[in-house]
Amino acid sequence: MKSTLFSITALALFATSCSDEVGMLSKPISNPELKLVTTSNTSGKVSYTNLLAASATVKSLTINGLDADGAYFNSETDELMLASRTNNTLQLYKGLNNSVINNTDNLLLQSSTGNTDFNNPREIAVSGDKIIVTQDQNTANGNTNKLVVYQKTSTGFTLLNSYTVNFKTWGIHIEGNTLYAVADLASDLLIFENFFSNSNGNILPTKRVTIEGLVRTHGITFSAADNRMVLTDVGNATSATDGGIIVINDFSTKIAATPNMGTITMANQVRVYGPNSTLGNPVDVAYDSVTNNIYIAERLNAGGTVLTFSLPTTSSDATPLNTRSEAGVSSVYLIRK
Repeated sequence: MKSTLFSITALALFATSCSDEVGMLSKPISNPELKLVTTSNTSGKVSYTNLLAASATVKSLTINGLDADGAYFNSETDELMLASRTNNTLQLYKGLNNSVINNTDNLLLQSSTGNTDFNNPREIAVSGDKIIVTQDQNTANGNTNKLVVYQKTSTGFTLLNSYTVNFKTWGIHIEGNTLYAVADLASDLLIFENFFSNSNGNILPTKRVTIEGLVRTHGITFSAADNRMVLTDVGNATSATDGGIIVINDFSTKIAATPNMGTITMANQVRVYGPNSTLGNPVDVAYDSVTNNIYIAERLNAGGTVLTFSLPTTSSDATPLNTRSEAGVSSVYLIRK
């Protein structure tokens, strides 16, 4: 970041989107980290898990608002950003690491945006000092889908741009200046090259493709370290058994070979579906290219669970490596350094 609180150097250690993987750095890290942060849309809590600890204890911390969707954590500055659906604001909290170390519930809401820029947020993604918030259509916002861009400063957030889009928003991932987005209620993946160069108003993607066999996209993350795209399928929102995970290996080659409005076929995917997976409504996803583990926010089954899967090598049903309950879990964010 360009501000005194967020430096670009620091951010180079982390993923660039709310639901991202991060790969190994070029230098050894004296104090490696692998941490998972999740949000909920029912509990007014975020959870934090140190996945490298001998006992990966989940710590719950209180936030301002019951309903949050999308998060980004910078361990070096001890700052957590999230989209509050309760307040329709982008929020910045301080002290997550300190709260965990001291076993206190003492997150400090340091700053937030006004509540008139967006309504009904679903996800955030971060690139440098820019934060993107998705607005999903509803009656209160005039059934308008938007991508809203802020710049983080030393004192809070400055609104930079507001874009309207012709698809129903949910998950997004920013990789440098390229934005990947899913079209909710559809099977499509959208790509916006030179995203931050757009002027305010209506914008169209550089490319839109259909993912064959996917019913309803929600979660998305891309791993530049191993050129891998991971998507989730919630299927029928009322069904607790039809969700899935789709992995597209060698993604850059496959997306380049697919024309605008073309299809990435099932033969070019690795898929996890089936009763053993306990995937019903997997609303968000994160991926670690070091362990090759996939982390899922499963919203429907058991009132909310966080699932961990090994990266699939063939399409099949798969049993999670780990399952833990988390009421109303709405997003997952993974940080490694």
